[in-house]
Amino acid sequence: MNHDVIIAGGGPVGLMLACELRLHGVSVAVLERLTEPDRTIKAGAINVPTAEAFYRRGLLPELAAAQDESMAVFRSFMKDRGPAKPPPKFAGHFAAIWLSADLLDESDPDFAGQGPAGDIGFVSQQQIEAILDRRAAELGVDVRRGVEVTGFDADDTGVTVHMEPESMRASWLVGCDGGRSLVRKAAGFEFPGTAPEITGHQAVVEMDGPDRLSRGWHMTPTGTYAHGPNPGRVLTVEFDGPPADRDAEITMAELEKSLRAVSGVDVTITGVRSATRFTDNARQATTYRLGHVLLAGDAAHVHSPFGGQGLNLGIGDAVNLGWKLAAVVRGRLPEDLLDTYTAERHPIGAWVLDWTRAQIALMRPDPHARAIRAVVGELVDTVAGTTYFAKKISGVWQRYDLPGDHPLVGRSAPDLPLDDGTRLADHLRGGAGVLLDLGGLPSHVDLDEGRVRTVRTRCPDEPNLPGVLVRPDGVVAWAGGDALADALTTWFGARPK
Repeated sequence: MNHDVIIAGGGPVGLMLACELRLHGVSVAVLERLTEPDRTIKAGAINVPTAEAFYRRGLLPELAAAQDESMAVFRSFMKDRGPAKPPPKFAGHFAAIWLSADLLDESDPDFAGQGPAGDIGFVSQQQIEAILDRRAAELGVDVRRGVEVTGFDADDTGVTVHMEPESMRASWLVGCDGGRSLVRKAAGFEFPGTAPEITGHQAVVEMDGPDRLSRGWHMTPTGTYAHGPNPGRVLTVEFDGPPADRDAEITMAELEKSLRAVSGVDVTITGVRSATRFTDNARQATTYRLGHVLLAGDAAHVHSPFGGQGLNLGIGDAVNLGWKLAAVVRGRLPEDLLDTYTAERHPIGAWVLDWTRAQIALMRPDPHARAIRAVVGELVDTVAGTTYFAKKISGVWQRYDLPGDHPLVGRSAPDLPLDDGTRLADHLRGGAGVLLDLGGLPSHVDLDEGRVRTVRTRCPDEPNLPGVLVRPDGVVAWAGGDALADALTTWFGARPK
């Protein structure tokens, strides 16, 4: 074998997965067809699970610096557009219906326990990729740019990956190669879903008279457009069917025509710095694994970008899969552990597809959609409505169906402050599982320090919590009761004899 794992695709998902694998000593190569990181404008924010994943790997300072940079650009844009005033407090948007943070019930228990990761959100996909690129270099990931996967042969022991002018052999191949994934198609994954109905554009442009375009999101009789939050950023959505040629070069004339048609403003585009075309094609692989081939990110699921869920969904895939695949590669756990990857991530992917479909339905310009939109808008303009939508958008609702009655089981672990001055996230930086002994572990459990990292301390915020078993992805696998031994065996293997 040349490597334990080959990852096709070096975007944020592929890089995140590679970094997670390297934490466990897995030999991994990332093959990326682009010679440089993609600077096309994409997602502009991250959700709570993504921020927590970076925080737990010691990358919070990099996220905070990136957010400061984004806020500086945003404040400059707001200042240039009129009298200086504080930016509006918002908690995201649903189908371009803005959620006011003033109506958010922050006492809702689902918002508790995030720690400093809860203060991070305004970080773009380009910034995330730059952070992960540096992280991969630090961990010694073999990233090969300008290398395009042309095919592969899979058997019962591994995969031979072909690219010009050579081939590589690995035990496992993971397709992180986007919505048109060659890996997915060549492996024969089923990819059902709904066909596209819209044509969307997102771009960073230079314009004559940008002040004539209102800031923010706007619904018009011909579609939807957005301007900002950064200088020159525009987005348009037209509901007249998908583009005739999705692969055609995006021209300045095409962007200008779309922006004029939707906004009703005769703006003139004089330059294009970044542009992308998108649709609401919504499809999901029925399984994320076939033999020794797996999928993650857009290779496993595609949908419209509304709500900013795509980047976050892919990062969640990578964090869930990384430690599991490493455990299988290292021989600590059997291959059927990888079945839990599909079982846990597929329902969240299916929710994202429906979440984006619902937004498209509310953004249509026909009278029926506008009538439903008005009703939803009234619901959003309440404390309960804002809190509901904010929880969904932020990802704090996410939970895996794991055995156990405690409300923490299956959820992202709260960032507990500990008596020794550390927080729970500090003990997850190395990628190992953590057994937090708060004085109430079952006495019959024979602990093995080699399987998980055991931390014995107290937590003043949770005096009645006996302890928690936290998987490497930050998910609570046990939080009281008699099933600790079973949870240890399930997620970390049997105790060596």
